[in-house]
Amino acid sequence: MTSTISRAKILTAGVLSLLLMVGIARFAYTPLLPMMQQYAKLGIVEGGWLAAINYAGYLSGAILASFISDLQFKDKLYRVGLIVAVLSTLMMGLTENFWIWAFSRYIAGLSSAAGILLGSGLILNWLMCNGHRSELGIHFSGMGLGILLPTLAIIYMGDAISWDQQWLFLGVGGVFILIPAWCWLPPPQKVAFGPSGHMVDAPPSKRFLAIFMVAYFCAGYGYVVSTTFIVAIVNQLPSLSGMGNWSFVVLGLAASPACILWDLIARKLGDFNALSLAYIFQIIGIIIPLVIETPAMILFGAALFGGTFIGIVSLVLTMAGRYYPTRPAKMMGKMTLSYGSAQIVAPAITAILANYTGHYSEGLYLAAAILAVGAVLILWLRQLEKKEANDVA
Repeated sequence: MTSTISRAKILTAGVLSLLLMVGIARFAYTPLLPMMQQYAKLGIVEGGWLAAINYAGYLSGAILASFISDLQFKDKLYRVGLIVAVLSTLMMGLTENFWIWAFSRYIAGLSSAAGILLGSGLILNWLMCNGHRSELGIHFSGMGLGILLPTLAIIYMGDAISWDQQWLFLGVGGVFILIPAWCWLPPPQKVAFGPSGHMVDAPPSKRFLAIFMVAYFCAGYGYVVSTTFIVAIVNQLPSLSGMGNWSFVVLGLAASPACILWDLIARKLGDFNALSLAYIFQIIGIIIPLVIETPAMILFGAALFGGTFIGIVSLVLTMAGRYYPTRPAKMMGKMTLSYGSAQIVAPAITAILANYTGHYSEGLYLAAAILAVGAVLILWLRQLEKKEANDVA
């Protein structure tokens, strides 16, 4: 019973950390973007640059994480990330200066990296050291809740509260999330032992890892376009104006249990079969609202997208932890360099295309095409893994 309670508290701390460091600090920008464009005179291109800067911070954090091997230091940075998430959120509501917003988005990106990479690595380390299954599905449900809960709060506040006061409200709420996220995750264990003895790294080949990183870059491109612009995209459609935030709610609602579901699918079908399915469903989720502009299809597409993008992240980072059980952040950091690079490039390209054409369709079609390339690479990796396993045998 004690072990179960401890595991529940550990996983809850992880969920809350992602709710704060990724949900509030990062994803709140998406439903608040249309209000900032309307009332704070934030342009389309400038809005895209702020998103790109956020991911530049995320990428910087990923690079830092890939070089850190000391678990105690990772734990300290994770806790700093919790504080930075609150401060960066409050900062957005205290000014209308673009450069301060840019600084806020950058350090929010650093915080997101701390939550996704350092936090998940610490959670995974605790699970493996204490004989639990090395899966991160429950942990990554925090990202879905991080989309769902802030967006519902923003919808509830509506026009009754100004965009800057909404940022401040979310920042204050973040303080109450920070406390259990900080207190319920204990310092990491210095010696990593699993149920069957000492854990040993089993890294993939350089060729395998290079292809995997390109495939994950494709996933990052598809992910960031929809999560950054979906509210603005939906609100731009005449027949769907005002539904943007609700589409983001549906996305978050679908994302919350998705990682747990993809863990189960991976157990049945294997990691790469599950990943290829997730890529394909994500492509469909992006394309459907472009082809059929009805409320039902918009919400269905949002649900498909929400139910897949977070599953891809969870599956990939869980696999990284299995390849490097003693140093999970090593491969996590490298993979996130690919994912994060796409997240810098994609918002800027999408915003430039939207500014030129007047709508976001071209950017979404491009994202779907790049995801299709990623799906092909995942299928190639599945064959390559079999070949390399046979060569070893």
